[in-house]
Amino acid sequence: MSQAAPPDPLARELFEQIASWPIYDPHSHIDAHRPASRNLDEVLGYHYYTELAHSAGMPAAEVDPGLPPQQRARNLARHLHRIDNTVQYSWLLEIARTFFGFQGDRIDADSIDDLYRLADHSAAGAGEAWDRSVWETTNLEAVFLTNEFDDPLEGWDTSKYVPCLRTDDLVLKLHEPRTIQRLQASTNVDVGDVKSLRLAIAALFEYFVERGARACAISLPPDFVPRRATPVASQNSVRRAITHMDLRPDEHEEVRTLVFWTLAELCAEWNLPFDLMIGPIRNVYPGGVAGGRDLFDRRVSLHDYAVLFTHFPGVSFPVSTLSPDAGAELVAFSWIFPNVVPNGHWWYSNVPAFIAADLKARLQAVPKTKLVGYYSDAYKLEFVLPKFNMYRRLLAEFLAEDCVRGRGWSADRALELARLVLLENPRRLFQRPGGGAG
Repeated sequence: MSQAAPPDPLARELFEQIASWPIYDPHSHIDAHRPASRNLDEVLGYHYYTELAHSAGMPAAEVDPGLPPQQRARNLARHLHRIDNTVQYSWLLEIARTFFGFQGDRIDADSIDDLYRLADHSAAGAGEAWDRSVWETTNLEAVFLTNEFDDPLEGWDTSKYVPCLRTDDLVLKLHEPRTIQRLQASTNVDVGDVKSLRLAIAALFEYFVERGARACAISLPPDFVPRRATPVASQNSVRRAITHMDLRPDEHEEVRTLVFWTLAELCAEWNLPFDLMIGPIRNVYPGGVAGGRDLFDRRVSLHDYAVLFTHFPGVSFPVSTLSPDAGAELVAFSWIFPNVVPNGHWWYSNVPAFIAADLKARLQAVPKTKLVGYYSDAYKLEFVLPKFNMYRRLLAEFLAEDCVRGRGWSADRALELARLVLLENPRRLFQRPGGGAG
C-alpha cells in the first residue's frame, strides 16, 4: 500500500482504485531527452528543496551550481531535518523508497551517501533504461512538456512526451535582441513589423501542431491586462521593440498586449487550449536560491481577463492562479464562463491544506465535465508519482466523506467522478487538434 493511502477504510479503498489508473499529466517541465534523474543531486536540486533549506538557514552558496553534484547533495542533506515536516519532504521520501529502494525513515547527513549510491544512474547506457523504468513504475500515459518557441521538437515520442508551445518570451521579452533573433531563426521570417510578426508566430503554431503540440501556454505577471492592442500605437511600438529601441512603459504594454492577443487568435484558429498561469512576480527575493526568488501578489484578479474569455468563446482557457486565496474567484469564473477550466494546483497552492479547500469548492460548484484535477509541474519524472498520489489521497478523502457518506453515492459513482477529473477531462481538453487524444 502506498504511504499516501488514507487511514479511513472507505477513502483507502477509493484511493487504491484511483492509484491503479494511468497518470495523464497535462503540465510539467520534463526534458524529453533526459526525463528521469541521473543522480540524487538532480532530485534534490528541485527548487522546493533548495528554497526550503535556504529558508531554514542553509546558505545559498551550499547549492551553488559550480559545486560537484554529490557535494551539493551532502550540503543540502545537512538541512533536511529542518524541513521534514513539509509535504515536499514526504515526496522525497516516497521517491527514495519507490524508485531507489531506500529503506530508511529519514534522509539526512548520515544516510545521504548510501542514497546517492542507490540513485546513481549515470553510467553509460543506464539512463534510457532508467527513464523507461520510472515511466512504467509511475504508470504514465502521457506527460506534457514546456517547450520554448524555438525548440526543434525532435528526438522523442510526442504521443508520450507531448509538446506544448510556451510563449512567455514572445509576450514579455520581444524587445530583447535575442528573442527576435530566435524567432527569425526558427521561422525563417524576416520580422520587421506587426504583419511579419504575426506571420512568424503563425509559423510557430503550424510547426508545433504538426509535431504533436496540444496546447499553448504562458505564465503572466499580476499586472498584465489582456486586451486588443491599439492598431496605430502597436505598429509603432512593435517596430521600436524589434529594432531594440528604448520603450516607454506604455509602449512595452502595447507590445505585450499585441503579441498576447495574437496568440489567442491563433489558438482559436488552430483549436488549441490556451493554458494561463497567472500571478508570479519574478525576483522578489534576489538573494534566494535559483527558482526560489519569485512570489505572488494577492491583488491579482481574473476580472481583467473577462474581456478575453468573452471575445474567444471557442478557446478553452485552463487557468491556474498562483495565490492560494484566488481559488474562490477561479471557481466563480469557471462557474460562469463555459471556456474557463480550473487547472490543477500550482506552486504555492500545491500544499494539501490549500488543495483540499480548492478541491472541495470545485467539485461542489463547477460542472464535473470541465475540471482538470492535477498536474505535476515536475522537472524530473520521479516527482510525478508522489505529487499525484498526494492529490489522489485528497480526492479519495473528499469522495468518501462528501459524496459517498454525505450524499449517499455508491463507490462506483464516486470513482466515475474521479476518472473524469483525472483522465477523461484532460484527455478531451488536450486532444490533438481536429482529432482524438492519441
